[in-house]
Amino acid sequence: MKKIAKSVAIAAAVVMLVPACGSSGKSGLPAEVTLTKERLLDKIKGGWAGQTLGVTYGSETEFLYNGTYIQDYQPITWYKGYVRDLMEERPGIYDDIYMDLTFVEVFEREGFEASVDSFASAFAHADYELWHANQVARYNIVKGVENPGHWINNPHADDIDYQIEADFAGLMSPGMPNTASEISDRIGHLMNYGDGWYGGVYVGAMYSLAFVSDDVEFVVTEALKTIPAESRFHRCIADVIRWWRTYPDDWHRTWFEILQHYSEDIGCPDGVFKAFNIDATVNAAYVVLGLLYGGGDFGRTVDIATRAGYDSDCNPATAGGILGTILGYDRIPEYWMQGLDGAEQLDFKYTDMSLERVYEVSNRHALEMIVHNGGQVDDEEVTIRVQSPQSVGFEQSFPGMYPVRVINFYTERQNPIEFEFEGTGFVLRGDAQRKSDDAPYGELEATLWIDGEAIETVGFPLSYKYRRHDLFWRYQLPKGKHRIRVEYDATSPYYLRTWDYVVYSDEPRSSQPGV
Repeated sequence: MKKIAKSVAIAAAVVMLVPACGSSGKSGLPAEVTLTKERLLDKIKGGWAGQTLGVTYGSETEFLYNGTYIQDYQPITWYKGYVRDLMEERPGIYDDIYMDLTFVEVFEREGFEASVDSFASAFAHADYELWHANQVARYNIVKGVENPGHWINNPHADDIDYQIEADFAGLMSPGMPNTASEISDRIGHLMNYGDGWYGGVYVGAMYSLAFVSDDVEFVVTEALKTIPAESRFHRCIADVIRWWRTYPDDWHRTWFEILQHYSEDIGCPDGVFKAFNIDATVNAAYVVLGLLYGGGDFGRTVDIATRAGYDSDCNPATAGGILGTILGYDRIPEYWMQGLDGAEQLDFKYTDMSLERVYEVSNRHALEMIVHNGGQVDDEEVTIRVQSPQSVGFEQSFPGMYPVRVINFYTERQNPIEFEFEGTGFVLRGDAQRKSDDAPYGELEATLWIDGEAIETVGFPLSYKYRRHDLFWRYQLPKGKHRIRVEYDATSPYYLRTWDYVVYSDEPRSSQPGV
């Protein structure tokens, strides 16, 4: 764990806030904003409640609509007490909230100077299941891998994981987007990098600015100044804003433009060349789609963010949380608030926190952060020293890499596992299995050989909680033909099963047949 703390601390030192590219530094934000304590709490409650309502509304649609939107006339379930029912019957749908709360609880226990190790250990050893970038990071943290979210160590570095967990960073940093970015640097790099990390930085900035502006367009555009203009993430969100201005009455047209220009998935091996996309960039675009076309209407905002598809529970959660912060708890329409009936007193699974509890804790953290950053807290009011958003440093996952093939490669109990490919890298997907149901849940060790050289020996826990998400991967190989061999002890009570592998090169394949 010491290695993780050291490497992330180094990252924090180099990911400095720099002037936004192409920006004069003028933002239109006041130097200070004064809110009543009542209004501050109302906004914090609105953020947490809005997030909970959004994820609940989209819960029955998640990843069922990939590359298509949900028709406007197709009904989506909503009724009084819906949140309570799902918290009791399907608590796992609230993963983006209880992940948020994991980090809130660390701040609550250890204060604002909590170590990176504390955040890493808290989510790596939590009881809940994880997927994608979070699961790879969990494995890396437990195994002591440095920079667990970096793309070299994490094929899912650009996935949505930290984007859906960053709400807390903005809610505890009202009017202070750069403070939210600093929090995201410490925590978000544990599981993401590049555009995957930018998703969380951007979400944190939008939440932060939602405390000091009631203008959705301003919040969306001003928060984008935290993201380097040369990044793909920035280009995508800037395009969404531009398309919204071009087609202000047709969210379907902007949805199509997003799909046409930004639906390719390079990193996540589950999404390469498939109608599946958990990439932070395109899903953040759907969050912004909902916010802009929602026009400040809570129902329309979460509905559009849901109907856009892909991660269609997390996207309305983010959009609903940001708009809920802008509006405040008391201004979320009753039709939507009825969904919370009987739910706010219930602890989210894997936590000791209910919504009522997190309202209080998050509000206290925000008050402390206001003072910590030079603001003032009086008996009835708070004065926030507003920060003009600054860009974080530029970073990019998978530079110069292009997926060129996905090869079906199903094997079971094959040992050694062998294949050849031509390119600069690969990801082999699969899992570890027990040979018999009475075998204990131990760990299988396997060795990767590339071109006759032993590259690494890694452990494959049979526990689903601590599993290795992908079998093996290697990037930045010399361009050419490569021989892959994976072998393990044949007498082990476990074996490896493979599904397919993704091949990368330094240039895309021609789309012309036969070329």
